[in-house]
Amino acid sequence: MRLDKFLKVSRLIKRRTVANEACSAGRVLVNGKAAKAGTNVKPGDRIDIQFGNRETAVEVVSIAETVKKDEAADLYKFL
Repeated sequence: MRLDKFLKVSRLIKRRTVANEACSAGRVLVNGKAAKAGTNVKPGDRIDIQFGNRETAVEVVSIAETVKKDEAADLYKFL
């Protein structure tokens, strides 16, 4: 699954366009490397996101095309 879509589906970032902008600005890393919006993510990948002065690190647990709001947190775990 594309990185920008995963960030939206998992609700780590609310909108796909915002996820695209974050990737373009170099604020999203996948496995320690700057990632573009089209980068494929799979279970086991580590995603680091910089929100202003806050940094979030998660590990992808599973991939799903759509999930309900309360099940979105099951797609990743915080590191």
